[in-house]
Amino acid sequence: MRRRLRDFELDVVFQAGDEPLAVLGPSGSGKTMLLRAIAGLERPDAGKISLNGRAVYDSSRRLRVPTRERRIGMLFQNFSLFPHKTARENIAFGLPGLSAEERERRIADAAQKVHVSGLESRFPRELSGGEQQRVALARALAIHPEALLLDEALTGLDTHLRNQIEHQLEETFASFGRPVLFVTHNMEEAYRLCRRMIVLVGGRVAASGATEEIFRHPPTVEVARLTGCKNFSRVRVVSETVVEALDWNVTLTVPRISAAPPKFVGIRAHHIRFVEAGGDARAENNVFPCRLARSSETPFRITLFLQTETAGASDSEFQLQAEVFKEKWERFKSIPPPWHVLLSPESLLLFPD
Repeated sequence: MRRRLRDFELDVVFQAGDEPLAVLGPSGSGKTMLLRAIAGLERPDAGKISLNGRAVYDSSRRLRVPTRERRIGMLFQNFSLFPHKTARENIAFGLPGLSAEERERRIADAAQKVHVSGLESRFPRELSGGEQQRVALARALAIHPEALLLDEALTGLDTHLRNQIEHQLEETFASFGRPVLFVTHNMEEAYRLCRRMIVLVGGRVAASGATEEIFRHPPTVEVARLTGCKNFSRVRVVSETVVEALDWNVTLTVPRISAAPPKFVGIRAHHIRFVEAGGDARAENNVFPCRLARSSETPFRITLFLQTETAGASDSEFQLQAEVFKEKWERFKSIPPPWHVLLSPESLLLFPD
């Protein structure tokens, strides 16, 4: 489907099977518009949208099934509960036209699935953030949807609530058995909750496939950055197995170059290894002396901003970011510089653009 946005055109083609599909992308990449178009809240400019083999939008046939007839459950970042309605009334919102008996059965079933049974008479203000999100999920499930769309459903929750809701979503996804689109800009959420993923960049699908494979072998610099890679350098190809990393001021042994010549090389921060300087370490491939420019701590890890000793005075403050657990940092931080880092060839990522 295609839809013209202010800064670019959303133009995507993909299929979602019966297992959760993550839609990863930065803010403003078209993720929310994609969900709204599938749900029927926005009209595409052209293309086709099908749910379980049933076309709900087809510009060539001038077909557009109304939102209420698409039977799509949606879960939003801000819960979108009606504050003046009880949990029961919120869950029942999408169930008009059913008998009282069937409506109550669905409410009870949805509440039980997301573990909010017993809270049905409470108003949203009387519920915790996690309980509100579970009620919103129950409302989405109560209509027996043909697809489930989640738009940044974990954003804004504290760590404890996020873990609770992630566990709930894992349970829901495992039993749902129909298409699920999980939109997020958080790579860790995408990795934990979905085995398959598409990466949306500027309205286009930049990568598609198994989530683990995209993390291991991102096809472009932008996809690598979205999946957490922090170190990139322009390269000049020296031979089939050697490149010069221009921004790191080092020459690297790399896996044999068999496709298009790479223009960039990357390495994830946690793949940079610190090695002993004695013996033959300096003679090993891809081992370089470096000094600490600055550091940044989190409760359990530390990010080290490193400057290679081959860098000139006019170079940037640092060339590489390495991440280590604090226990390892405590072991080697007292060693006099320069330290030596290994950029293992099998950890290097090569990009054609």
